[in-house]
Amino acid sequence: MSSWLGGLGSGLGQSLGQVGGSLASLTGQISNFTKDMLMEGTEEVEAELPNARRKEVEAIHTILRSENERLKKLCTDLEEKHEASELQIKQQSMSYRNQLQQKEVEISHLKARQIALQDQLLKLQSAAQSVISGAGGVPATTASPSFGYGLSHHASAFHDDDMDFGDIISSQREINRLSNEVSRLESEVGHWRHIAQTSKAQGSDSSDQSEICKLQNIIKELKQNRSQEIDNHQHEMSVLQNAHQQKLTEITRRHREELSDYEERIEELEDLLQEGGSGIAVTDHSKIHEMQKTIQVLQAEKVESTKKIEELEDKIKSINKKLSSAENDRGVLKKDQERLSVENRQLLEECESLKLECSKLQPYAAKQSDTVTEKERILPHSSSVEEEVFRLQQALSDAENEIKRLSNLNQDNNLAEDNLKLKMHVQVLEKENSLLNQEKEELQISLSKLNNEYEVIKSTAARDMDLDSELCDLRRNLEAKEQELNQSITEKEILIAELEELDKQNQEATKHMILIKDQLSKQENEGDNVISKLKKDLNDEKKRVHQLENDKMNITKELDVQKEKLIQSELVVSDLHLTKQKLEDKVADLVDQLNKLHTKNLNIQKENFELQESIKQKEEELSRVRDELITQSLLNRDSNSNFKDDLLKEREAEVRNLRQNLSEIEQLNENLKKVAFDLKMENEKLNLACENVRHQLEESIADNNQISQEKNAIVEALKIEKEQLDAELCRAEKRLLEETNKYEQTMEELSNARNLSISDLQLDHEHLIKLNQEKDFEIAELKKNIKQMDADHKETKKMLSSSLEEQKQLTQLVNENEIFIEKLKERSSELQEELDKYTQALRKNDILRQTIEEKDRSLGSMKEENNHLKEELERLREQQSRAAPVAEPKTLDSITELESEVNQLNILKDNLKEEIKHHQKIIEDQNQSKIQLLQSLQEQKKEMDEFRYQHEQMNATHTQLFLEKDEEIKSLQKTIEQIKTQLHEERQDVQTENSVIFQETKVQGLNIENGSEKHDLSKAETERLVKGIKERELEIKLLNEKNISLTKQIDQLSRDEVGKLTQIIQQKDLEIQALHARISTASYPQDVVYLQQQLQAYAMEREQVLAVLSEKTRENSHLKTEYHKMMDIVAAKEAALNKLQDENKKLSTRFESSGQDMFRETIQNLSRIIREKDIEIDALSQKCQTLLTVLQTSNTENEVGGVNSNQFEELLQERDKLKQQVKKMEEWKQQVMTTVQNMQHESAQLQEELHQLQAQVLVDSDNNCKLQVNYTGLIQSYEQNETKLKNFGQELAQVQHSIGQLCNTKDLLLGKLDIISPQLSSGSSLTSQSAESLRTIKSDVLSESSKQEIEELRKSLQEKDATIRTLQENNHRLSDSIAASSELERKEHEQTDSEIKQLKEKQDILQMSLKEKDLLIKAKSDQLLSLNENFTNKVNENELLRQAVTNLKERTLILEMDICKLKGENEKIIETSREKETEYQALQETNMKFSMMLREKEFECHSLKEKALAFEHLLKEKEQGKTGELNQLLNAVKSMQEKTVIFQQERDQVMLALKQKQMENTAVQNEVQHLRDKELRLNQELERLRNHLLESEDSYTREVLAAEDREAKLRKKVTVLEEKLVSSSNAMENASHQASLQVESLQEQLNVASKQRDETALQLSMSQEQVKQYALSLSNLQMVLEHFQQEEKAMYSAELEKHKQLVAEWKKKAENLEGKLVSLQERLDEANAALDSASRLTEQLDLKEEQVEELKKQNELRQEMLDDVQKKLMNLVNSTEGKVDKVLMRNLFTGHFHTPKNQRHEVLRLMGSILGIKKEEMEQLLNEDQGGVTKWMTGWLGGGSKSVPNTPLRPNQQSLLNSSFSELFVKFLETESHPSIPPPKLSVHDMKPLDSPGRRKLDTSVPGSFKDTTESRSGRRTDVNPFLAPRSAAVPLINPAGLGPGGPGHLLLKPISDVLPTFTPLPVLPDNSAGVVLKDLLKQ
Repeated sequence: MSSWLGGLGSGLGQSLGQVGGSLASLTGQISNFTKDMLMEGTEEVEAELPNARRKEVEAIHTILRSENERLKKLCTDLEEKHEASELQIKQQSMSYRNQLQQKEVEISHLKARQIALQDQLLKLQSAAQSVISGAGGVPATTASPSFGYGLSHHASAFHDDDMDFGDIISSQREINRLSNEVSRLESEVGHWRHIAQTSKAQGSDSSDQSEICKLQNIIKELKQNRSQEIDNHQHEMSVLQNAHQQKLTEITRRHREELSDYEERIEELEDLLQEGGSGIAVTDHSKIHEMQKTIQVLQAEKVESTKKIEELEDKIKSINKKLSSAENDRGVLKKDQERLSVENRQLLEECESLKLECSKLQPYAAKQSDTVTEKERILPHSSSVEEEVFRLQQALSDAENEIKRLSNLNQDNNLAEDNLKLKMHVQVLEKENSLLNQEKEELQISLSKLNNEYEVIKSTAARDMDLDSELCDLRRNLEAKEQELNQSITEKEILIAELEELDKQNQEATKHMILIKDQLSKQENEGDNVISKLKKDLNDEKKRVHQLENDKMNITKELDVQKEKLIQSELVVSDLHLTKQKLEDKVADLVDQLNKLHTKNLNIQKENFELQESIKQKEEELSRVRDELITQSLLNRDSNSNFKDDLLKEREAEVRNLRQNLSEIEQLNENLKKVAFDLKMENEKLNLACENVRHQLEESIADNNQISQEKNAIVEALKIEKEQLDAELCRAEKRLLEETNKYEQTMEELSNARNLSISDLQLDHEHLIKLNQEKDFEIAELKKNIKQMDADHKETKKMLSSSLEEQKQLTQLVNENEIFIEKLKERSSELQEELDKYTQALRKNDILRQTIEEKDRSLGSMKEENNHLKEELERLREQQSRAAPVAEPKTLDSITELESEVNQLNILKDNLKEEIKHHQKIIEDQNQSKIQLLQSLQEQKKEMDEFRYQHEQMNATHTQLFLEKDEEIKSLQKTIEQIKTQLHEERQDVQTENSVIFQETKVQGLNIENGSEKHDLSKAETERLVKGIKERELEIKLLNEKNISLTKQIDQLSRDEVGKLTQIIQQKDLEIQALHARISTASYPQDVVYLQQQLQAYAMEREQVLAVLSEKTRENSHLKTEYHKMMDIVAAKEAALNKLQDENKKLSTRFESSGQDMFRETIQNLSRIIREKDIEIDALSQKCQTLLTVLQTSNTENEVGGVNSNQFEELLQERDKLKQQVKKMEEWKQQVMTTVQNMQHESAQLQEELHQLQAQVLVDSDNNCKLQVNYTGLIQSYEQNETKLKNFGQELAQVQHSIGQLCNTKDLLLGKLDIISPQLSSGSSLTSQSAESLRTIKSDVLSESSKQEIEELRKSLQEKDATIRTLQENNHRLSDSIAASSELERKEHEQTDSEIKQLKEKQDILQMSLKEKDLLIKAKSDQLLSLNENFTNKVNENELLRQAVTNLKERTLILEMDICKLKGENEKIIETSREKETEYQALQETNMKFSMMLREKEFECHSLKEKALAFEHLLKEKEQGKTGELNQLLNAVKSMQEKTVIFQQERDQVMLALKQKQMENTAVQNEVQHLRDKELRLNQELERLRNHLLESEDSYTREVLAAEDREAKLRKKVTVLEEKLVSSSNAMENASHQASLQVESLQEQLNVASKQRDETALQLSMSQEQVKQYALSLSNLQMVLEHFQQEEKAMYSAELEKHKQLVAEWKKKAENLEGKLVSLQERLDEANAALDSASRLTEQLDLKEEQVEELKKQNELRQEMLDDVQKKLMNLVNSTEGKVDKVLMRNLFTGHFHTPKNQRHEVLRLMGSILGIKKEEMEQLLNEDQGGVTKWMTGWLGGGSKSVPNTPLRPNQQSLLNSSFSELFVKFLETESHPSIPPPKLSVHDMKPLDSPGRRKLDTSVPGSFKDTTESRSGRRTDVNPFLAPRSAAVPLINPAGLGPGGPGHLLLKPISDVLPTFTPLPVLPDNSAGVVLKDLLKQ
C-alpha cells in the first residue's frame, strides 16, 4: 500500500511539476504581453495621438476590460472550488494527523517496552553469570548498568520545571512517541511470548521459524515491489525529461536559425549599402541606402521562405516516419500532438519577433515611399532596383507555390492541419506587415497633428496669460473700490468723533447749569443717552450688514455644495453609462461564445455522425471478416487458429479504441452542453442586470432632471435677489448719507433747543427763587398774622385786586385761543386740500412734507406761545397775591366762556384726529396698491421662470436626441469595428484550437496562485477610485485639446470675417478713388450721370457695411458681457474648488478616523479573543502539569512498577487531545496576528492612496479652471459644429449606401460561384474571409458523397446573408465554413490538385475585387470613426454649455436669496428704529406728566395759602362782627379756587393732547419723509434711465450727424467735382477716346462685380438648399436607425426563442450529466487532497516501517538471548535444588563452638531455621541430652554450604569470643550486607509495588533451603529503598515443569512475591542501621 501511494504521489508530482512549468511560461508570456500593452498605452498617452488612434485604443481597452471581468468571474468560481477542496483536504489531513499521532504514541510505548526488555535481558544475563560463578555479591554489580540507563533515561525525560512551554510541548511529543513505540513493542512481545510459550508447551520450535520465514518473504516481496515501482517512476521521469529536452533543443535551434537569418539580412543590407554608396552623390546616400535595405529585406524574406520550404520538407519526412509508427502505437501520436502545439507556440513567438522587426523597419519603410519619387527624378538606374524588387516578389510567389505543392504532398490528416496552420501564420505575418506600414503612416500624420496642436497650446497659453492680466486688473479695481468704501467708513467715524467732541463741549458749557439744578443735568444725560443709542443703532446696522454679508457667503457655500451634489450625480450617471456599456459588451461576448459553442456542437455532432458511420463500416467489415474466418475455420481449423485469434485481438483492440474515441467525444459533448448551459444562465443573469441598470439609469436621469430644474430655479431667484441687493446697497449708502445729514440737523436743532431751554430754565429758576422767597415771607407773615390782624385786611384787598387782574389775563388768553383756533381751522382746510391732492396722485407727497414742516413751525410757535402763557400765568399769580378782590361776577362769566371755548377746542381736536386717521387710511391704500404691483411683478417673474423652464426642457429633449444619435453612431461604429475584428478572430480561431487546453490549465494555475492571496474590499475600492480618477484625467486632457482646437477655429473665423470686411472696405475705397480719377478724366455728361448713379449705389453699400459693422460691434459687446459673466463663473468655480478641497480634507480625516476606529475595534476584538485563547492554553498547560505530577506521585506511592496500562493510555490520549487543541490555538493566533498586520499595511496603503487622490483632485480643479476659461470660445464654435453634424449625417447615409452596395456585390459573387462547376480547394491561401468561404463552397460541390452537407451549408449561408450587418453571424458562418473545409480537404485533397490551375485566374480576379471592397470598407470605417469623434466633441461642448447655464442659474438664485434676507433685515431695522422712537415719545410724555404733577402741587400750595387767608378773614370778621360778609367772600373765594383748579386741569389736559398731536404729527412727518425719499430714489432712477436714453440717443444722433456730415462733405466734393467737370470739359473732349476705353474697362469690372454678387446669391441659395437637404437626411437617418433597431430587436427575439428551445432540450441532458459531474469533481478533489497528504504519509510510514523492522529484529535477538538464559537457569535450578551452602554451615558450626554454652541453643535454632526444621522439632532436639547434639556433629560437618564466602576474622572478632553466637551472626550479616558499589535506582516503569497482595503468599513448592537463603538475602536489605533491592542469585527464572499450581511460566513475567520468599515490609526510617533491624528480627 505504501509503495503504491508513494508511486502515485511521485507520478502526480512530476506531472504537476510539468504543468506548473508550462503555466509559469504561459503566465510569463501573459505578463510580458500586459507589460507591452501598458507601455504602448503610456507612449500613446505621452505622444497625445490623434482621435482615431485614441478611439482604437479605447476599443481595445473595453475589450480587455470585458476579458478581465470574465477572468475575474472564473477566478472567483475557482477560488470557491479551491476553498471547498481546502476544507476537504483539511479534514483528511486532520484524520491523517490523528493516525500519525497514534502511531507515534505506539512507537513511544514500544521504545519504552524495548528498554524494559533490554533491562530484563541484562538482569537475566547477570543472574545467569552469578548462578554459574556461584558468587553472591555479583548481581549488584551486573544490574547497575541497566539501572543507570533507566536513571539517565528518566532524567532526560523529566528535566527541570524551569523550561519554556515550547520545550515542554516538544518533550511531551517525545514522550507520546516513545509511549506509542512501547505499546507496540509490548503487543509484539506479548504475541511472540504467547507463540514461544505455546511452542514450548508443545515442544515444537518449527512454527516460530516458519512464521519468521513467512514474514521475511513478505518483507522481501514488498521491497522488490517498491524497487520496481521506483524504477518505473524513474523511467517515466526520464522519458518526460527527454521529451522536454527535445522540445527545448528544437526551440533553441529555431531561435538560432532565425538569429542567423537576421544576421545574414543585416550583412546583405550593409553590403548593398557599401556597393550603392560609391555611385551616388552625398546628398542621395541615405535614400539609396534605404532602397537597398528594402531590397535586402525582400531577399531575406525570400531566403526565409526557402528555409521554411526546407523545414516543411524535413517536417513532412519526420511526420511520415511518425505516421508509420503511429499506426502501431496511439500514444506516440499524442506526443506528436503535444510537440505540434509547442511548435505552434514557437510560430507565435516568431510572429511576435517579426512584428518587432517590422516596428523597427517602419521608419525605413516610411522613408522608402518618399525616396521612390525622388529617385525617379535623380537616379536613372533606379529602374534596375525596381526590377530587382519585382524579381524578389516573383521569387516570393514561386516560394509560395512551392509551399502549396509541398502541402499537397501531405496526405495525412496531421500534416494537413500543420500545413494549414503554417499557411495561416504566413498570411497573418503578411497582413501584419501591411498593417504595421499603415500604422507607421498614421503615426507620422499624428506627429504632424501633434506639432500643430503644440503651437495651438502655445497660443492658448499666451491667451491665458492675457486673461490672467485682465483678472489682475479687475482685482485691482475691486481693491480700489474697497479702499474707497473704507475711506467713507473712516469719514463717518470722524464725523461721529466730531459729534462726540461737540457733545463734550456742550457738556462743559452746561456744567454750571447742572450745579444750579439737577433736572437740567438729567435732561442732558437723557439727550446723551439718545445720541449713544443712535450710535449703537448705527453700529448695530453695520453689524447687520456684516451679518448679511456672512449670510450671503453661507448661501454661496450652500450653492457650491448643491453644485457638488449635482456633479456627483452626473458622475454617478456617467458611471452608470459605463456600467451599461460594460454589460452590453459582456452580453455581446456571451452571445459570441454561445454562437461559437453552437458551431462547435454542430461540428462535434457531424464528427459523431461520421464516427458512427465509420463504426458501422467497421462492424460490417468485422462481420465480413468473421464470415471469412468461419469459412476458413471450416476448411483448416488447425492451421489458422492462431491467425484467427490474432485477427480477433486486433479487431477487439480497434473496437476498444473506437469506443474510447466515442467516450471522449461524448465527454466533449457533455462538457460543451455544460458550458452552453452555464453561458445561457450567465446570459439570463446579465439580461436581468441590464434591466436593473436601465431602471437605475432612468431613475437617475429623472432625479437629475428634477435637481437641475430646482437648481435652475434657485439660481434665477438668487440672481434676482443679487440685483435687488445691489440696488438696496446703493439705497443703504444713500440712506446713510441722508441719516448723517439728518443727525447733523438734529444736532443743530438740539443745540438751538438747548439754548431755548437754557433761557426757559433761567426763567424757571428765577421763578423758583421767587417762590422760595414767597414761602419765607408767608412763614413770616403767618407769624405776624397771629400778632397783627389789620395787615390781613389789606392783604385780602390785594388778593381781590389780583383776582381782577387774573380775569383780565384770562380774557386775553381767550382771545389768543380764538386766534389759535382760527389758525387751526386754516390748517385743517390746508390739510383737506392736501388730502385731495394725495387722492389724486402720489407725486403730491412733497406738498404733504411742506405742510408737515409748516405744522412743525406752527408747533414751535405754539410752544413759544405756551411759554408766554406760562409766564403770564405766573405774573397773574404774583399779581393775584398782591391784588384785592374786585368784580367777582365778571370772573364767573369769563370762566363759563372759557369752558365753552374748551369744548369747541375738544371738538376741533376730534375732527383733526379723524382727518389724521383718514390720511393714514389713504397711505395704507397706497401701500396695498404697491404690494399688489409687487405681486403682479412676482407673477410675471414666475411666468418668465416657467418660460425658462420650458426652454430648458426643450434643451434637455434636444440633448436626449443628441445622445440617442450618439448611441446610434456608436452602434454603427461597433458594427464596423466588429467587421474589422472579424478577420483577426477568424485568424485566431485556427491558433486557439490547440491553445484551449493550455488556457484552461493556465486559468487553473492562476487561480491556484491567486487563491492564497485574499485581498480586502478596501483595496479593490481604492483601485477602482484610482482607475476612475485616471480616466477622468484622460477625459480632461482630451477636452482641453478639443477646447484649444475650437478656440483656434473661432479665432481664425473671427479674423477671417474682420479681414474680409476690411478687404471689402478697402476695395470700395479703391473703387471710389478710381471713380474720382475717372471723373477727373471723363469728358461726357452721360459718364457723369452714370458715375453719380454708381456713387449712390456705393453709398447704399457703405450704409449696409456700416450696419454690418454696428451689428458686429453689438455682437462684440455681447461677447464681452458673456466674458464677464464667465469670469464671475470662474470665480465661483474657484470658491467651489476650495470648498471641495476642504471637504476632501474633512472626508480624509473622517475616513482616517473611521478607519482607525475600525482598526481599533478589530484589534480590540482580536486581543480579547487572544486573551481568551491564552487563558485556555494556560488551563491546558496546568492540566498537563497536574497529570505529570499525578504520574510521578503514583509512581512514588506504588514503589515499583508504575501506573496501570489502561490509566496510562487514557492519560496519554488526553495529553494528545490537549496538544492538538494547543496547536490549533497557536495556528489561530498566528492567523490573527497576520490578519492584524495585513490590516495595518492596508491602512497605510489606503492613507497613501488618499493623499494621492487629494493631489489628483487639486490637479482636476486646475484643469476645470482651464476648461472654464475656454468656455467663451466654445459658445461661438457651437453653431459651426451643428453644420458639421449635418455633414456627418450625409456621410453616414453614404456609408450605409456603400455597405448596401457591398452586400449586393457579395450576393452576386456568391451566386456566380454557385454557378461555377469546378470548385476551389483550400490549398491556395486567400487573404480575405469571403474568399475562404467561397473556396469551401466550391470544394463542397466537387464531392458527390457530401451533397447534403453542401445544401445545408447553402441554407446556412442564405440565413446568414440576411443578418450580414451583425458581426457575430459572420463569425459563425466563417467558422462553420472553415471547419467544413478542413474536413472536406482531408477527404478530397487528391481530387482538387488538377482543378487548382484552372481556377487560379478567377481567384485572382475575385481577390482583387474583394481587396478593393476591403479598402472601401476601411475608408468608410475611418470616416465613421472621424464622424463619431466629431459628434462626441459636440456632445461634450453641449454639456459644457449646459453646465455653464446651470452655474449661472444657481448664482442668480443665490443672489435672490441674499436680497430677500437683506430686505427682511432692513425691515427689522426700520421696525426697531420705530419702536425706539415710540419709546422716546413715551419718555417725553412721562416727563410732561411729571411737570404737570409739579404744577398741580403748586396749585395746591396756592389753594392752601388762600384757605389760610380766608380763615384769617373769618377771624377778623368774628372779631369785628362782620361774619356774613366774610362767609360770602369765603364762599366766593372757594368757588373761584375750585373753578381755577378745574380750569388748570383742563388746560393741562389740553396741553397733553397738544403734545400727543405734536408727536403724531412728527410720526406723520417721518412717514412723509420716507415717502419723499422713495420718490427721490425713483426720480433718481428715472433720471438715470433718462440720462442713459439721452446718452444712447446722443450717440445715435452723433453717428447720424457724422453720417450727414460725411454726406454733406461728399456732396460738396461732388459739387466741386462738377465745377471741375464744367471747367475741364474741353480737356475731356480731347481725351474722350481714352475716357471711353477706361469707361469700358470700368463697365467690365462692374459686370464682374455684379457677377460675383450673383454667384454669392446663388451660393447662399445653394447653402440653404443644402441645409434643407441636411435636415431631410437627418430625418432619414433617424428613420433608418429606428428601422435598424426594430430589425435587431426582431432578430434578437427570434434568436432568444431558438435559444430557449435549445435550453429546454439541453436542460434535460444537463440534469443527467450533473450527477456524473458531481462524482467526477468529488473524485478530483479527493485525489488533489490525497496527493499532499499521501506524499507526506508515505515518507513517514516508510520511516516508521523501517523502525518497526529494526525493533522486530532486536526483539528477535533479545528473545533468542532470553531463551538461552532461561535454559541455563533451568539447568542451574535443577542442579542446585536440594543442596545447602557448605561454607555457611561450616561457619555456623564453628560459631556454635565459639559461643558460650548458655547461648548455643540459639545457634542451633538458627541452623534449624536455615535447614527448614520446625520450631517444635528444634525444641524437642534441644530438650534432649547434649550427647544427642554431638551425635549429629558428623552430619553438620558434612552439610557445609559453599555459598557463603570465607570471611577472615578480624582482631576484634577474636577478642570478642565471649560474646553470643547471635551477635556474631548479626555482625557477619552486616558485613555481608554492605555492597561495594552504591545501590542504583530503578526507573518507574521497571518496578512493581512490593506490597502487592501476592507478595505475602509463600510458594510451598520451593524447597526449604531455597526459602531460607532468600530470606537471609532479602532480610539483610529491608532498610534499603524497595527500588534498590537486587534479585537474589539463587532464584530460578522459570519454575520447573512440575513445581507449582501455576504450571510452566517465566518467573520474570510473574509478580516477585509468587517466586521469592519475603518478609512482611516494616516502616523503617532511612537513618536506622541494618543491625537494629536484624536485632529486632532476632528478638521476634
